[in-house]
Amino acid sequence: MTDVKETEPTHPINDDVADLINRVRTEVSTLHAELVRYNLVVWTGGNISGRVPGTDYFVIKPSGVLYDDLAPENMILCTLDGQVVPGSLGSERAPSSDTAAHAYVYRNMPEVGGVVHTHSPYAVAWAAHGEPIPCVTTAIADEFGGEIPVGPFAIIGNDSIGRGIVETLQGHRSRAVLMKNHGPFTIGKDARDAVKAAVMVEDVARSVLFSRQLGNPQAIAADAIDSLFNRYQNVYGQDPTGALN
Repeated sequence: MTDVKETEPTHPINDDVADLINRVRTEVSTLHAELVRYNLVVWTGGNISGRVPGTDYFVIKPSGVLYDDLAPENMILCTLDGQVVPGSLGSERAPSSDTAAHAYVYRNMPEVGGVVHTHSPYAVAWAAHGEPIPCVTTAIADEFGGEIPVGPFAIIGNDSIGRGIVETLQGHRSRAVLMKNHGPFTIGKDARDAVKAAVMVEDVARSVLFSRQLGNPQAIAADAIDSLFNRYQNVYGQDPTGALN
């Protein structure tokens, strides 16, 4: 069970804020289908949250609800201290058991607009082994700007996981962390960006594991990693917006 309790909202919900909340509810609800599509979750595991821009709220998945049953109206609105907003849509349900972790990230990394947690099997394998994923492919350099680090073991249900995420990723270009003996958490400019990072960390975790079966993967030079990361974040695509940090 989560230790999150209801509390009074700290930011007035006027019509404009309500519109923003509804938009994030819809986005977060819809994005959960991507976790299923890319085989990043099973049963009811995993979660996505999204910050409501310009407010002290975020929206997160309810705990233990099947993915087919998720809808915008049962996404749960929380304050940045991880407390459910009473009387809001979905407030009768318990939020994700990772709510306190997501809240801690939002409070301490104001640039983050989305957080994702999955139990995707290849990334979990690296987390169980307690080893960073080395930067040995251009995809890792592009997306994560270096190795994907390992965070400390932490107990589920309070902000310990959030503390580990923040301690590991602050000052690091990676948008993914492998929490030891647990699995990947990813961050992004918004929920969609964090989901993309979750998809990519599983993809590279698989590729590097296959490479390990052939021998010792060859590291990419630091200056080449910098060049690749800069190109992908600032040049690649139709409307590049730069790295999260």
